[in-house]
Amino acid sequence: MTKLTERLSLKKNLLVLLSAAVLIELGEKMGERFLPLYIMALGGSSLAIGFLNAADNFLGAVYSFPGGYLSDRIGYKKSLILFNLAAVAGYLIVILFPSWQAALAGSILFIAWSSVSLPAVMSAISKLLPFHKRTMGVSMHSISRRFPMALGPLLGGLCVQHWGEKDGVRIAFIFALGLSVAALFMQHYFLEHVAEPPAGKMEKNPLRVLSATGAKLKHLLVSDILIRYCEQIPYAFVVIWCIKGVGISPVQFGVLTTIEMCSAVLIYIPVAWLVEKTKTKKPYIAITFGFFSFFPLVLMYSQSFYALVFAFIIRGFKEFGEPARKALILDLAPKANKALTYGAYYFVRDIVVAAAALGGGLLWSVSPQLNLVAAFVFGLAGTAYFLAYCRE
Repeated sequence: MTKLTERLSLKKNLLVLLSAAVLIELGEKMGERFLPLYIMALGGSSLAIGFLNAADNFLGAVYSFPGGYLSDRIGYKKSLILFNLAAVAGYLIVILFPSWQAALAGSILFIAWSSVSLPAVMSAISKLLPFHKRTMGVSMHSISRRFPMALGPLLGGLCVQHWGEKDGVRIAFIFALGLSVAALFMQHYFLEHVAEPPAGKMEKNPLRVLSATGAKLKHLLVSDILIRYCEQIPYAFVVIWCIKGVGISPVQFGVLTTIEMCSAVLIYIPVAWLVEKTKTKKPYIAITFGFFSFFPLVLMYSQSFYALVFAFIIRGFKEFGEPARKALILDLAPKANKALTYGAYYFVRDIVVAAAALGGGLLWSVSPQLNLVAAFVFGLAGTAYFLAYCRE
């Protein structure tokens, strides 16, 4: 058992951290994936849904840099507890105030978790694990997130099918609130504080943080931005395409999400092992960019549940090289401020990508097919740029 945990890079603090993340992500995904349906049911328009996705990206960017800053400044334990409290406040707003405006307001707080906590988690992985084990550590974090991402929409879909698009989503968020409180308890009592040297004076401008890094990280950032345009242009409308367009049920959409996450989980550990053996990350990142690119095109031609199954397997395989990409960011970041650099990277990336999410709403209002084709074109551009310019 000890050899297995060592091979999978599972240390005690990391296990507690990942367990708390499972609880929080499970609750979040029960309601968050059905927010577009909830907003429409309460009278919101397609532009309101596009705004939700744009706010997700924009605020994710805004939160990621202070998340990295706080993690390097006060430690990842205190940071994660603080971020979890923000999520709890967001759930309370959605539960107590049944309007699409309140849903948007609450999302400003509960979408903070994944964004602000990611630099803290990556900082913990870089501190707890040696260089050659980082990809495996990131893979274990990704796996721990995919289980709730697979189960959460399925449970949320059952809530929506049983109680309807309005009450069902609010009930899902009640479950999310309870799970977040349980995660707070776990983080407070079981996550050990790791003593860290004082960070000294830290740069507060994310652009200056990135300018201090080399060209390799900047090229990776440009290719990543293009790929995220491909992902975010149709992201909020995938559930609408499937349920309103193809005509599947909310539970079937939950099943599709489960298939997507299972596809991702099955490839994480083998790919992390291959990265450790081959000592290279670029081929795996290029493959994952290819899956990002082809998903919207495959989705556009999917007109039945079984065709959607194939599309969501492709969507799951887009995680093929994601742990390698995140580990590469850690490799290229300065040793003293990895969380800060990680947060700055995501700050710039998601600020730029927020425009894609809002533009996705405009494209969808013209034609769903135009939305999906535009996403495919951005995916091809990002993959080509990565192959041409990115180096390890």
